[in-house]
Amino acid sequence: MSVDEKLANIELFSELSKSELKKVGKLMTPVAVKAGRDLVREGEPGREFMIIVDGTATVRRRGRVIARLGPGDFFGELAVIAGVPRTATVTADTDMVVEALNRREFSTLLDESPKIAKKILVGAVKRLHELEEGVVR
Repeated sequence: MSVDEKLANIELFSELSKSELKKVGKLMTPVAVKAGRDLVREGEPGREFMIIVDGTATVRRRGRVIARLGPGDFFGELAVIAGVPRTATVTADTDMVVEALNRREFSTLLDESPKIAKKILVGAVKRLHELEEGVVR
């Protein structure tokens, strides 16, 4: 399965045309992650946005589980958009494949695709609300 086909199956990218998917795919870097590894750590600087292609992860804040993530879920947008430290630790529960975008690539993605930008920004606002409310999903 090509990167474009994998992206087409992710809700975040579901409204994009084939040419838009191709552009997005060129920006991304696939990263294999072993089970048990922290993808990001709470309090550390954030340089990349990640989308889970395969596998599952647990999100913890101050050691408490606040969410479980799987294929199609994304994280890292708050740190990349706002330049703030990571708000949580994300740990791979299984071996995973994630697609990563660094800050520059992420900015390009938002500039070139208003549809994706809107979805990511709505997701970021929801996460901020959940942070304030202490919601577990």
